Amino acid sequence: MPPPTSPPYPTLLLLLLLTTISPSPTLQQQSDLDSDCTNRWIHIRHLPPRFNLDILANCSNDHHPFTNNFCPYIPNHGLGPKTHNQSHSWFRTDPSLLELFFHRRMLEYPCLTSDPSAADAIYLPYYAALDSFKYLYGPYYNSSALHGLNLYNFLIHDSPEIWLNRHGHDHFLVLAGTAWDYSQPLGNDPPLWGSSFLELPEFFNVTTLTLESRAYPWQEQSIPYLTSFHPPNLALFDSWIKRVTRSKRSTLMLFAGGGGISSTPNVRRSIRLECENSEKLANTSQSLIEHSNLCEFIDCSNGICEHDPIKIMKPMLRSSFCLQPPGETPTRRSTFDSILAGCIPVFFEELSAKKQYGWHLPEDQYDEFSVMILKEDVVFKGVSVGEVLKGIPRSEVRRKRERLVEMIPRIVYRKHGSSLGLRTKKDAFDIAIEGTLQRIKARVEGVGDQ
Repeated sequence: MPPPTSPPYPTLLLLLLLTTISPSPTLQQQSDLDSDCTNRWIHIRHLPPRFNLDILANCSNDHHPFTNNFCPYIPNHGLGPKTHNQSHSWFRTDPSLLELFFHRRMLEYPCLTSDPSAADAIYLPYYAALDSFKYLYGPYYNSSALHGLNLYNFLIHDSPEIWLNRHGHDHFLVLAGTAWDYSQPLGNDPPLWGSSFLELPEFFNVTTLTLESRAYPWQEQSIPYLTSFHPPNLALFDSWIKRVTRSKRSTLMLFAGGGGISSTPNVRRSIRLECENSEKLANTSQSLIEHSNLCEFIDCSNGICEHDPIKIMKPMLRSSFCLQPPGETPTRRSTFDSILAGCIPVFFEELSAKKQYGWHLPEDQYDEFSVMILKEDVVFKGVSVGEVLKGIPRSEVRRKRERLVEMIPRIVYRKHGSSLGLRTKKDAFDIAIEGTLQRIKARVEGVGDQ
C-alpha cells in the first residue's frame, strides 16, 4: 500500500508538545526568587486542548486553500524543520505558526506565576489564527461571527474571577495574521469574507498582538513576522551579523514577491516594469562600479519562497535596497527578511511599517535605516525608483545600513532554549512582552481612575 500523501500528525510529536507546552512548576518556583519581576509577573491561563493543541492535531485537515497541510512546519515548536541537517539557526518557518512558537517561548519567561491574582498580565494561549481557518475557508464560513465566542464562554464560566477581576483588561493573546482578516462587521448578511473575532465586544479589552493591525482600534498592536532565522546562541548570531556586514552589494535594488502583472496602475506593476527595463537604466548609470546589476526580481508567486529562505536571503545579501510595495494589505514578511539581510527597505506608504511596528522599529527612527518613496509619485508621476536610489550618497547608504544592522536583534525571534549569552539581547519576543506589560499597566491604571 503506498504511503498517504498527507500523513496524519505524528502521535509521538503531539505527546512531546503536550509535555512541553504546559507551564513548568519548577520554572515558576525559580522565577519567584527573581528580584527583577516587579510589574512583570505573567500568568499563563490554562485552556482546554480544543483551543490550541487539538487544532495542531488536525493540521492535515486544515481548510486553508493555499497550505492544506501545515503539519510539516510544526516541528521545533512552530519554527519548522531545519533547512538542512547541519543547520542550527535556519528553519523552514511558516508565519502562521507564530502562536505555537510564542506559546513555547512564554514557558521560558522568567517571571511566570501560578497565582493569577498576583499577575500583572494574563496570557491566553489560544491559537486564534489557526482556529479561524474553519471560519475563513471551511464548513463554518456562514458562522464566522462565532469565532472566539467559545473561548469567551470558557473564560467567564471556568474560574470567572480571573476574567472578572479586571474584565479582560489584563489579558493578552497572539493572532498570527493581519487584523483585516478578523474584523468582519457583525450582523452582515450574507457575511463578508473573514471572521469577526476582533469585532466581538467581549474581547475589546484584550490586548491582541497581530502581524498587522488596523490604524484605529486600541486593542491591537503589530509585532514582527517570523523570519527563518532563529539562532540558539550568541556565536551563531554574531556570525550572521558578520556575514551581513561583509556582503558585497552588487545589485542596487531587489523586489521579492508576486503580483505586478495587472494592467491596472499600481506600484507593484510600476516596479516590475522598471526591473524588466533595468538594462536601459544600466546604460545611463553612473554607479556601475558599485552595482553591476541595477534591479533583480525574485518571483515569489503562490508562496514558493515562503518556506525556502535561501531563495530570497542570498539575493538580499547582494542587494543594497529591498523594495517593499504593499500588496493585498500594507505589510509584508519580506520587510523583516530584508532587515535581517542588511538590505535597506524601501517603503511606499507609511502603513507598510512606520505606522505598524512602533515597539520594535521606533517611528521616529525610520529615516535612519530606510527610504520612503510615495507610491503615488511612482504610479502617477513616473518617478523612477532606481534613479531615486542611485541619487542617495554612498556615505548615507553606509550609515543607513549600519543603523539597519543595529536593528536586527529587535526583529529576530531567537530559538527557544537559547544560550544565556544570547538572552542578554532583547529579541522580538522580549520587546513584544515588554510593550504588552506597559500597555496593560496603562490600561488597568486608567480603568482604576474612572
